[in-house]
Amino acid sequence: MVAPQLAAVLSKLQTLSTSDHASVVSLNIFVALLCACIVIGHLLEENRWMNESITALIIGLCTGIIILLTSGGKSSHLLVFSEDLFFIYLLPPIIFNAGFQVKKKQFFHNFITIMMFGAIGTLISCTIISLGVINFFKEMDIGSLDIGDFLAIGAIFAATDSVCTLQVLNQDETPLLYSLVFGEGVVNDATSVVLFNAIQSFDLTNINPKIALQFFGSFLYLFLTSTLLGVVVGLVSAYIIKTLYFGRHSTDREFALMMLMAYLSYIMAELFYLSGILTVFFCGIVMSHYTWHNVTESSRVTTKHAFATLSFVAETFIFLYVGMDALDIEKWRFVSDSPGTSVAVSAVLLALVMAGRAAFVFPLSFISNLSKKTESEKLSIREQAFLNAVYKVRAHSIARECNYDYKHYHGRSYQHYDPSTPKSVSVPLLGSGQDSFDDSLSGVPRPGSIRALLTTPTHTVHHYWRKFDNAFMRPMFGGRGFVPFVPGSPTERSVHNPPQWQ
Repeated sequence: MVAPQLAAVLSKLQTLSTSDHASVVSLNIFVALLCACIVIGHLLEENRWMNESITALIIGLCTGIIILLTSGGKSSHLLVFSEDLFFIYLLPPIIFNAGFQVKKKQFFHNFITIMMFGAIGTLISCTIISLGVINFFKEMDIGSLDIGDFLAIGAIFAATDSVCTLQVLNQDETPLLYSLVFGEGVVNDATSVVLFNAIQSFDLTNINPKIALQFFGSFLYLFLTSTLLGVVVGLVSAYIIKTLYFGRHSTDREFALMMLMAYLSYIMAELFYLSGILTVFFCGIVMSHYTWHNVTESSRVTTKHAFATLSFVAETFIFLYVGMDALDIEKWRFVSDSPGTSVAVSAVLLALVMAGRAAFVFPLSFISNLSKKTESEKLSIREQAFLNAVYKVRAHSIARECNYDYKHYHGRSYQHYDPSTPKSVSVPLLGSGQDSFDDSLSGVPRPGSIRALLTTPTHTVHHYWRKFDNAFMRPMFGGRGFVPFVPGSPTERSVHNPPQWQ
């Protein structure tokens, strides 16, 4: 009796050991491929047609072909890519680093345009896609779909993903485009989630102003609460580090606390069914404005490069896997069952997606340009065409979140270090001005009346925000000029011997 049971246990252990060894082999190969992406991407740095994201995609595609051939056509993957792996481990560092190193003045200067693109633009795109699929899919006879399904398709395909796009944009060379693309992606996420949830929960057979008002309230609730949660977590981290000043004993602790609290903001948003992307993005902005200035000089350098490195590795991992996933045999088998219908559906959706973007990019850009006084602040036709062409469907991620079963612009630039931000600032000679929080705004009088608010709203709001920030926020939460001073600490040494930045 004992011998057969012992043999069965040993057999299971051997199977587990073989499975673990296969996983180790797959991980070794995948990590080696990541290293190859970095090395080859570096060698192709000067090539205007290749960047690290395209390099990772091509390497992933070639690797997928090799795996497909060696496995006899069974699989093209080294690893099974779980959606939890993406949303829990890979997405947070990418979005947080974008908020942590974003040019804050450029982002908030274009905040109204970003809201127009992210909220109003998404509604326009969703409407056009929904109306299109209602007309075309009924004629294709692809199955029994009701009005809710058509609207859900519109909400899902109106979602955009800025991760791929930001890989081909440089924040220093094209600050206006970068802030618009990323800002639209953040607001678009919240809008798409609210749209989908509204479609699933509201009675669409009887649409009335009350339902429209409820939808608008849901959007405001999601946007404001997600933003507020990120701001609160960022301020709490700044207050704790400023008050306790971990740097006097260990710089590792203050860096670890920053990293963990940034991740905590994302997890808390998921816990409360909010938009984790919005939360962790604004948490990154607040941490760069307050918390980053409260840590020691060595921790500032460490955090800046550590967050950027985590984001870079996560992006490379995603693009490498996407290259392998392009040859997923299961997807191709599904397409081969009805190739004509699959191609027709894909073509219709692609055409509707592009029509939806064109329907709001050009009109909203025109409206935005009306409020701009200088040509450098306006969106050119070339930039509008770029925004219209930039589209990468994030259907899977939005569906999961809703629980649904020119890198080379030929302008030269110079760089200087600004200690007010965790990223060196680049000032384009052809572009949109530098990202500095200097109170002295050249050519703009200090506002002192309602008339000034109406004529120069951005500068006026910025002026009064700086007064409030200096009077109340920075004394409590720290920041530039309010760094805690401890005798013999790295802060003291950095005051008397400022570092020489290259």
